[in-house]
Amino acid sequence: QVQLVESGGGLVQAGGSLRLSCAASGRSFTYSPMGWFRQAPGKEREFVAVISWSGGRADYADSVKGRFTISRDNAINTVYLQMNSLKPEDTAVYYCAGGPTYGGNWYSPSRYEYWGQGTQVTVSS
Repeated sequence: QVQLVESGGGLVQAGGSLRLSCAASGRSFTYSPMGWFRQAPGKEREFVAVISWSGGRADYADSVKGRFTISRDNAINTVYLQMNSLKPEDTAVYYCAGGPTYGGNWYSPSRYEYWGQGTQVTVSS
């Protein structure tokens, strides 16, 4: 059974930092781009960041560029999202996503085959 499990969410004050982790099991995502998405109440799920299978390429939503960093450790099948200078508008449930290996629009939720259960991030002002 394939599972993606996010952790690291919580409550933080504006300007603070959090590091999210996404641990995969049941299959290897070594050759798959991995993405982070978020969904705030009443809003659609939106792209946050994506990283290529090698880690050599990473892209970010304009709203988080310069504040968030995505990384991965293929040896332990884990993807990270370091979030700095958090703002109240970053409040959302954050999801990681992975698979398949090829094709699709990396920035679209519909591209991804597997999803985690999400972790809540709340930023207070």
